[in-house]
Amino acid sequence: MATAIFYGGPGAIFWMWIIAFLGAGSAYAESALAQVYKQDIGNSYRGGPSYYIEKGLGNKPFAVILAVVIIIANGFTGPGVQSFNIGDSIKNAFGISPTYTGIFIAALLCIVIFGGVKRVGKFAELVVPFMAGAYIIVALTILAINIKNVPAMFALIFSSAFNLNSAFGAVFGNAVLWGVKRGIYSNEAGQGTGAQAAGAAEVSHPAKQGLVQASSVYVDTLFVCTATAIMILSTGAYNISNPAGGFLVENLPGVGVGTAYTQTAVSTLIPGLGAPFIAVSVFFFAFTTLLAFAFYAESNVAYLFKNSKHLKTVINVVRVAIVLLTFAGTVRSSEFAWNLGDIGVGMMAWLNIIAIIMLTKPVLATLKDYEEQKKMGLDPVFVPERCGIKNAELWDDIVKNNYPDELAALKEKTSKA
Repeated sequence: MATAIFYGGPGAIFWMWIIAFLGAGSAYAESALAQVYKQDIGNSYRGGPSYYIEKGLGNKPFAVILAVVIIIANGFTGPGVQSFNIGDSIKNAFGISPTYTGIFIAALLCIVIFGGVKRVGKFAELVVPFMAGAYIIVALTILAINIKNVPAMFALIFSSAFNLNSAFGAVFGNAVLWGVKRGIYSNEAGQGTGAQAAGAAEVSHPAKQGLVQASSVYVDTLFVCTATAIMILSTGAYNISNPAGGFLVENLPGVGVGTAYTQTAVSTLIPGLGAPFIAVSVFFFAFTTLLAFAFYAESNVAYLFKNSKHLKTVINVVRVAIVLLTFAGTVRSSEFAWNLGDIGVGMMAWLNIIAIIMLTKPVLATLKDYEEQKKMGLDPVFVPERCGIKNAELWDDIVKNNYPDELAALKEKTSKA
């Protein structure tokens, strides 16, 4: 959020909201497709872009290309953004050098992803929902304290979004650009990464997981990201860059763009504790994201080398790369880390969205089937033949073995129709 405001002005927030509404559709599509075409590999479900491209489109070369891109984006270009934010926030809060923070994060990540202490990862995953809840409560409290600034804040967001505010005319184009960039980055919609996690879920119908993923886009952008924007804008804890050089707004002289904006905002509510609170929050949010990156990268390595004796070796090479680049991210500049991350996200999103568009028919057929069963008063189960979908034979066994009662109810209803 800080980078979006710094480079795009308050109007970038509006365009992030727009991307959330558009992104929910792509999140539904990719997650439903991941479920439709998932495979049972090693007694666990795996799905995602490469699987639905190969089985849905019958295009193995395209699937391989996207798998390689996802490995690059999550294993090589993505980790630096997360580790930079951790290092930056801890430096602001405790004065600890990012180098030492980078060593600690890399060591902890190494322990978790190489299987030494899985409990660390599980603990982080359990803590995140509570941290997110506390984060939103803090944001709402700051909003309440600064309630008199709220009308002007929202007016600033909307006027800046449409170039109606002469003060931010110079960054109008950047508002759209950075709103879109950070919106896509924050909620992962359309990138294909969320689809890989969705493909591993156990549900009775693909549409169920698609709807869950779509709702997560709203939660991420409209609640968590908006909470951050509210804290920053309502307290005036931000600077805005002038594309021609210098600043259009400089409320925080000498403060670099990054987590310092949010830490300064929260410090207005809890002086002395704002920076540490954000640092701890960022650590858990970013560390669990690093674990997800490792999972995404490994899933695509498994896809590419599933029949190779070198699978374990390649996975370990990717794991080492993730650990090393996680450390590197803490000691590089904000601009370098974000530029590298944006390259990876852009490559994934373009290729994956092309695939989703080409697979529109099964996406719509799956949703229609789900809605029809809901109207019948049923708990929907997925029978590929009902939707005219091929290459999804796994679902015959899933429904038969795990949802026999729901399948019987569907057959009874359709036989009477």
